[in-house]
This record gives sequence, structure tokens and C-alpha cells, in this order.
Amino acid sequence: MKIITDKDIRALNISPVRCVDWVRESFLMKDRSTLPPKISLHPRGDDFINTMPCLLPEEYGMYGCKIVSRIRGSVPSLKSKMLMVDSTTGDDLALIDADWITAMRTGAVAALAIDTLQHKGSETYAFVGLGVIGRAVLQCLAAINPGRSLRIRLKRYKDHAERIMEEFAGYDNLAFEIADDMESLVRDADVVVSCITSAEGLLVEDLSLFRPGVLVVPVHTRGFQNCDGVFDRVVADDTGHVRGFRYFDLFRNFTELADVLADPAKGRQSDGERILAYNIGIALHDVVFGKKILEMTGPAE
Repeated sequence: MKIITDKDIRALNISPVRCVDWVRESFLMKDRSTLPPKISLHPRGDDFINTMPCLLPEEYGMYGCKIVSRIRGSVPSLKSKMLMVDSTTGDDLALIDADWITAMRTGAVAALAIDTLQHKGSETYAFVGLGVIGRAVLQCLAAINPGRSLRIRLKRYKDHAERIMEEFAGYDNLAFEIADDMESLVRDADVVVSCITSAEGLLVEDLSLFRPGVLVVPVHTRGFQNCDGVFDRVVADDTGHVRGFRYFDLFRNFTELADVLADPAKGRQSDGERILAYNIGIALHDVVFGKKILEMTGPAE
């Protein structure tokens, strides 16, 4: 069985654009894949250990299962490994360090959702949560918008906003500003992206702060439950993964992102719709990424 480390994956120099292409490809095979909802166990508090299996369509001959955990106090707090199996023989093919995969497929999914669901003329993109996932979303969003100026508004937290601005200073299509509170962050923003992993209560209580046409993307699903039954449309990457949400039965015009990608008429209906995108990442993306990386690294020695 092949062992693929984080260092091995980074050495492949996989571009953010390719990550978005892989995510799009995986969504378009979703209806032919076997994708049970993830099993989420909670050792204590907000800590979790998720088990995420997926069987790709028959012609791919590939099964994968990722285990991802977030344990408070652990460094890094988010860790993941994935086992890849030949579904035609049952042979173990590889054990992959999936930290890079988790970050980049999550960022790519968010960027694809933004590109697909934002209103025409979107200019201001508000970000709260500027860790590994937030950086991945920014990388993918910038990469698929070459030559288009994006105004990126960052929520101040310690020195994270300043560090992001320094890190992305070389991107000529990004212009940054900093907001000191959630109210000034989301007011008049065209797209709101939250990459925080833990939230107690609501992040924005006053829903009137969300302008008509806004797209809200809570990458880790936290802090925007008051939007669930109010926004005009809710889009998710998989019904089974959100069916257990407290306000699922209140969702208006619910659909999956895969259906929108296959038929854009099922997505945004007007530039005035307020849309909530719960595209939190599914094992299908991980396994497709794992298959691509296996192909790029070649057979085990």
C-alpha cells in the first residue's frame, strides 16, 4: 500500500484552478456515486471525529474513506487521513495525509458555490474566519477570477487580517479592507463567507443587514441559523448532510449544488434573491482528489 504524505502532495504544485475543476467534476458524478452521510462523533464539547465514506461510479473502480477530526488544543486542531481502496478487488491502494485535500477541496467548493450563485455585478466579498480554510477560499476565488477586481473585506481578529493582506499582496485582482465588527463586515456585502469552526449563538442577529441579492456561505455551518427559514433559496452540496439541521423543514426553494451545475435554471432566479449556501464539503470531493493525486504520483514502489 502506498503512503502519500502532505509533503508529497504539496510537491505536486496542484493549482487552485485545478482544485475547482476537480470539485466541479466530482459534483457532476454525484448522482452516480454512493455517498452516505458522514458519521460525526463528539468526544467532548465542540470536538468532533467524522468518518466519511464514498464509492465512486463503477467505471472509476475506487472507494475511499476519510477520517477527519478537530480537537481543541491539538496542533493542528484539524487533522485528516484517507484510505483509498480498489473497489473491484478490495485491495488497499493508499493511505493519504488528507490535510491539504480537506483545506483545498473545501476552499474550492466555496469558490465554486460563489461563482455559481452570486448575483451579477458582485464586488464586495466579506470574510470572517481567516485560518487555513479561509486562505484556501481566497486562493481559489482569486484564481478563478483573473483580471476581475474583487473587494475583500476582512473581519479583524488579532493580527489575522493584516497577515492575510500581507500574504495576498501579490494578487493584483484583490483589494483589501478591514471591518472591526460583524455589522460593518456584512452591511452592503454582496457575498459573506464564514470560515469559523466554532460559534456560540448567531453571528448576525439583524437580518436587515444582509442586502438584497446577498449570498451567504457558512463553510462550517455555524452562526447563521436565523437565515435558514428567511432567505429566498438554500443550496447544499448534499441533502443527507443537512437534513438533520434544526430548521431544515423551513428551507425555501431548497436544491443541491450539483443540480444547479447541471442545470443553471435551478439556481439563482434574480439578482435580488438572498441565498444561503451550505456547501460544507463531502467525501465525494475527497475521494476524487485522492484518485487524481494517486494518478499523479504513480504506482507504489
